[in-house]
Amino acid sequence: MFREKIKKGVLLLAEPSIIGDVSFSRSVILLADHNESGSVGFILNKPLDFTVNDLVPDVEASFVVYNGGPVEQDNLYFIHNIPDLITNSIEISDGIYWGGDFDITRELINNGTIHKENIRFFLGYTGWDHDQLENEFEANSWIVTLNNFKSKVLDTPSSEFWKAKIMELGGEYVIWSNAPENPILN
Repeated sequence: MFREKIKKGVLLLAEPSIIGDVSFSRSVILLADHNESGSVGFILNKPLDFTVNDLVPDVEASFVVYNGGPVEQDNLYFIHNIPDLITNSIEISDGIYWGGDFDITRELINNGTIHKENIRFFLGYTGWDHDQLENEFEANSWIVTLNNFKSKVLDTPSSEFWKAKIMELGGEYVIWSNAPENPILN
């Protein structure tokens, strides 16, 4: 069985058995923090019908906003791969950073310095209390895998992301990669 250590920077893949959960079915989550208090992550493959300009009119870009998770969906978050440009960022791992000075970020987007390959915006996040994520892992809700994309994860197309990661696992998971999201539709 796949048993990577749960730590910040790994990817969580929703087990194929998570069916009917709007937030997590076929989700790929980047774990942004994991400590004794709990865990925080962002769903990487659930684009919304909003752009950052729809939500923050003075940001002159049409970067897609993603559903980061069911917690605090009235807040905008971002991850990026340019800490040398966005000050006060928190390193997640492998060249991926969380947050930073939003005024500087807005200015750099508006002057064309930051491109969609550098940054991803989210409404909300995914959060777990102390030991909750470990308990869900033990209940076979999640597969923990290394982020072999590193900072390029920001440029990974979301539409087939879960399927591609599930196929990489091979074995019994391959059959799930082509199953319909809703088995009733089979």
